[in-house]
Amino acid sequence: MSSQALALVEKEKAACLEDLKAFLRIPSVSTLPEHRVDVERAADWVAEQLRAAGMEHIEKIATAGHPLVYADWLHAPGAPTVLCYAHYDVQPPDPLDEWQTPPFEPTVRGENIYARGAADDKGQLLLQLKAAQLLMKSTGKLPVNVRFIFEGEEEVGGEAIDDFVRRHAERLQCDVGLVSDTAFFAPELPSLDIGLRGMVYTEVEVRGAASDLHSGLYGGAAPNPFEALARIIAGLKRADGVVDIPGFYDDVQAPAPEEKQSWERLPFSEQDYLKNEVKAAALTGESGYSVLERTWARPTLEVHGMPGGFTGAGAKTVIPARASAKISMRLVPNQDPGKIRDAFERRVKELTPPAFSSQVKVLSLAEAVVLDPRNRFVQAAARALSAVFDKEPVFVRSGGSIPIVALMGKQLHVPVVMMGFGLPDDGLHAPNEKFSLPNYYRGIASVMRFWENLAIPERNL
Repeated sequence: MSSQALALVEKEKAACLEDLKAFLRIPSVSTLPEHRVDVERAADWVAEQLRAAGMEHIEKIATAGHPLVYADWLHAPGAPTVLCYAHYDVQPPDPLDEWQTPPFEPTVRGENIYARGAADDKGQLLLQLKAAQLLMKSTGKLPVNVRFIFEGEEEVGGEAIDDFVRRHAERLQCDVGLVSDTAFFAPELPSLDIGLRGMVYTEVEVRGAASDLHSGLYGGAAPNPFEALARIIAGLKRADGVVDIPGFYDDVQAPAPEEKQSWERLPFSEQDYLKNEVKAAALTGESGYSVLERTWARPTLEVHGMPGGFTGAGAKTVIPARASAKISMRLVPNQDPGKIRDAFERRVKELTPPAFSSQVKVLSLAEAVVLDPRNRFVQAAARALSAVFDKEPVFVRSGGSIPIVALMGKQLHVPVVMMGFGLPDDGLHAPNEKFSLPNYYRGIASVMRFWENLAIPERNL
């Protein structure tokens, strides 16, 4: 099957590339209201592609935010049902002056295609869709039953799909989920993610006076919310990287010794990581843990932005009435997001100085996920990658969070295979985002082979 799949993709390579370019030209930036029409246009484009692939029950589902796109093909009696997930929305392209070519004019340089959303997640969505399209075109059927659910607001919290899965689990009944929104550990090293960190994402607002005040008239007497916010943030994490929230580490589940040993065998250099990926003067974080442990298996707290006050050109000497900070905590297995949220809120209140009030708004919650690599679905994916890439895949974790993975497990009670085809240097959310075209093509073949493997009864393996 792998050689047949690769041959089929090779035959259709030009069309697969042109469709990817067409998809990437749509600026479906979910966080900016001025692109709402573009997000709708991307949803329509995906629905049309599903229709062209021969999928059925195609529906663009309206939500309070951006639409979901659903489709299925359920004509493989006795075979498992796979629920395929990806997202068609993208991050804003800013800063524009750092792009070598315009972010929504996809450009091929070498073996990569450059555009916003190329790797996160349009290229990976399309490779799932193309796997179905090419199989239907060549054989008129699929080896398994397939459902697709694609969302348009993953980059802004994914509230719509969260609500849909909770309310309509019966429409998404399946045996396994397939999520393509992850990356290989290194080029030419096929990888399966078996772990994700969870997340508590918040916005902390601090208030001082009732309105903005002139710093010349009131400076030295009026409370400045930025000072209070700085004290709060400084109190949440110690200089050695340890999060200073009572109970934060109580339920942390450490990785098994065997898993840690397997990480030590991965082709990883902290020096190269610092120089080529982080590009900073030095690495930070908890002492006593490797970089992979700190990013995959330890909880963290990070500050993402501090809007407030005057930030325009020129001078305006104002003491702002309020200031805010967006703060997230990445969680590891066994940590309860609700429990961490409550502990965080208590700590913020403790750290809020007199003369100020503070409020914590929770933007999103997600549980951490770890899968057993011996799971039959994970093994089917591993065999698919091995056949297509001619190399045994490695099992890794990701420091990021994909809320839909935990949601599928909790609401649909199924394991989720995280089979993505990005690379570490794809520049997600950054200027000059790219996607490897060889991985795009082989990704299509890998999904085909994965479905074929699932159609083989376990007793025949």
